[in-house]
Parts: sequence; structure tokens; C-alpha cells
Amino acid sequence: MLDIQDFWSKETRHHQDIASQTFATMGEALEKWVKMAVTCIEGGGKILFCGNGGSAADAQHIAAELSVKLCQDRKPIAALCLSLDPSAMTACANDYGYEQIFARQVSALGQSGDMLVGLTTSGNSKNVIEAIEAAKEKGISVVVLTGETGGKVALMADLAIKIPCSDSTARIQEMHILMGHIFCGALEQRLGLL
Repeated sequence: MLDIQDFWSKETRHHQDIASQTFATMGEALEKWVKMAVTCIEGGGKILFCGNGGSAADAQHIAAELSVKLCQDRKPIAALCLSLDPSAMTACANDYGYEQIFARQVSALGQSGDMLVGLTTSGNSKNVIEAIEAAKEKGISVVVLTGETGGKVALMADLAIKIPCSDSTARIQEMHILMGHIFCGALEQRLGLL
């Protein structure tokens, strides 16, 4: 029978270990991400987000923090999550295959000067890979949030934010949302929107 207190201690220790490693190593990557986003938004672009499962929820969460607000009232930042249109996603999956659900939208909605942010813990999600390829064809910069190995997406992106963990999807996603929140707060301040 599971000892809940023991499980709690083990999981929180693992979280703290990954968080400590993330804090120590991700500051420079975060700064690059914010600089890229400032260039995008000040140039009239928008930030497109995509991911699968929990990463889709994280993508949606971060996009909402930008287009609405994080903490303080401010002007909206142009951001959109590509997993929010079930009609487009299911039509594309049916007609072109699940690998194309984000790429098709990037091709339809993306413009040169925009930014695509792909979240994939493995770094090998085929539909995120296809979205990156579509973004590259349109002159859209690409940032990926992934796990320690980075997978295929790390080699394709302009910036790969690789959480120092390879054995836990949960820990990687916890750090992705932390990075997302800090990114949103920093971007608000860099854009002078507060």
C-alpha cells in the first residue's frame, strides 16, 4: 500500500532538485527568449504557442497570460494558442493527419516576424516538429521548451530551453510553467506595459 507521506516527500524533493538546477542554469535562456519576444511584439508580430496534452494546457496558459494579463492591468500582448480551435484541429487531423494540426495553422495565421513557441517534453512530437518547419518557411522565429535531451526540436529551434530533467514529464512541465510565468512578467516590463 502506498505511503502517501513518503510519496509526497519523494516527489517534492525531486521537484526541488529540478527547480534548483533550473534556477541555476536557465537565466541566460530566459533573457534570450524575452529579447526575441520584444523584437517580435515591437515589430508588430504575435506569439503562437503549441503543444500536446499537458503541454497544450501550458501553452494555452502562457498565451492567456500574455493576451489578457499576468498580474497587473496593462495593454494586451498578441499571443495565440494553436490548440484552441477544435474544428480546425479535427478537420486537419482528418484530412491531412494529426502531424499537421499545428503546421496548417502556422501556415494560415503566421507571418514573418512572428514567434512560434513549441512545448514538448520529449522534444520529438511530430506535430510540433511540423509546426517548426512551417514556421521556418515563413520567417517565423522558433523557441522550444523541452526536456534535458532536447530531442529533434532543439536542433531546429532558434532557442531551445531545455529543462535539466529527462526522467519525469511532470517535473519538466512544472518548470515549463514556471519559465512561462517569469517570461510573461519580464516581457510585460521590457515592453513597458505596466
